[in-house]
Amino acid sequence: MDRLKNLEEFTLADLEAVRLGLRGDSVIDWHRLNLKTEPEIEEFLIAQEFMPNDAKDRERMDSIKAEAVSYLRRHFEYPIPKPVETATIEELFKLAAGTGHRQTCACTILKCMHIIHHLDGRELLFLLPMSDQDIFHLVEEKVYRVIGSMLAGGFPITEFIGGRKNKDSLYTKLLSKQETVAAQVFDKLRFRIVTREREDIFPIISYLTKKLFPFNYVIPGQSINSIFHFKKYCEKNPHLGPMLPEMQAGKDEDFTLSDNVFTADNYRIIHFVVDMPVRLPKRILDRAPPGATRLGPVVFVICEFQVIDRETESKNELGDASHAKYKERQKRAVMRRLQLGMREMKVPGRTKKK
Repeated sequence: MDRLKNLEEFTLADLEAVRLGLRGDSVIDWHRLNLKTEPEIEEFLIAQEFMPNDAKDRERMDSIKAEAVSYLRRHFEYPIPKPVETATIEELFKLAAGTGHRQTCACTILKCMHIIHHLDGRELLFLLPMSDQDIFHLVEEKVYRVIGSMLAGGFPITEFIGGRKNKDSLYTKLLSKQETVAAQVFDKLRFRIVTREREDIFPIISYLTKKLFPFNYVIPGQSINSIFHFKKYCEKNPHLGPMLPEMQAGKDEDFTLSDNVFTADNYRIIHFVVDMPVRLPKRILDRAPPGATRLGPVVFVICEFQVIDRETESKNELGDASHAKYKERQKRAVMRRLQLGMREMKVPGRTKKK
């Protein structure tokens, strides 16, 4: 589908994918995967950077599944019915959307496959003779291709900003947060999308989870949603409201404010972090060391996404919520820490202490 879905067209799977981004949960805690049709399943596999009709990719997916089954048997003596074990990848997804013992087994296998695929991609990235800048370039190419097609297609996006955090910004960020180390900086690559209206946000996020990054690789615990009260928003929609009882368990907060002490209390944003799968071109894979081929052609790169509507964006630029005020608070705190240390930090605009 090369257009946005209206809210009235959302499936349960669409709504769950959006909520996962807003809440930052983990799919490992889910009990069902609600992808039921072959087009939905194919779209999800492509988002993982697999080509279902490619023989090598089919072999790779089967290999990941076999390793998941082997792991469950090695460590848990997990009983897997023969129809589940011999199911194709597509059949496994359909079983995971059903009921009964086979559904539970299919979900269990898929959760393990999710982890195996991710770990292999991370290992491959470590083995490759590539700089961060080379990797970032591949990610930017992917993001700009998808967002560019959205802009060309007249999607309700009024502004798109992408880029890499410069070194001075990284220095300031690391100096300002006591617990932060370089490995925990999630926004070295960041992308910001401003929608025309608030009602465009759900469809935009849903589209991104299909065409740019799969929802299952949203990083748990790194989401901020200070725009929507998810449950109340859905209850007002006659199509979305009836889906709420069917969704995965979990508490919907009124808002999830940023834990960044420099962010003003009245600042509003949707922010989430994804470990984006990126398929490497052959010219790069050919430079990989021997044995790397067993890991497949996909690596994972952490990116930050921000989504906000035009009206909220304008309000954010007023008073303490503005980016200029944010940077001013952050710089003052860094200088104080460098000169005096920081046992307790009080930041104007926030009530939180750190």
